[in-house]
Amino acid sequence: MAVLELSSFEMIEKVDVPGQYQCVLDFDDNVQLSIVSGKGAYSRESAPYEIAVIKHGNLTHMPGITDVNFAVKGHLTEADVSAIIKKMYLITGKSPIQI
Repeated sequence: MAVLELSSFEMIEKVDVPGQYQCVLDFDDNVQLSIVSGKGAYSRESAPYEIAVIKHGNLTHMPGITDVNFAVKGHLTEADVSAIIKKMYLITGKSPIQI
């Protein structure tokens, strides 16, 4: 069974932005989900995460995941991010692997 909960992955502090944490999940076919929290994230205390879909190295819109006019979706809770991971799994048919 695929691991589809944010809590199953590690948020790693970015070297170039102390206080900012990121987890990048690879769904194969050159599609990744970037999850960011902490310093500089598009977030608030009660919803500390932002996500972005990356395809072939570029931020992109993905229907059902991000809004058409915004590549980054912010102000998300852990439950919101876990739901997005599950949607990405259903859309791609691939289990996420942290990279």
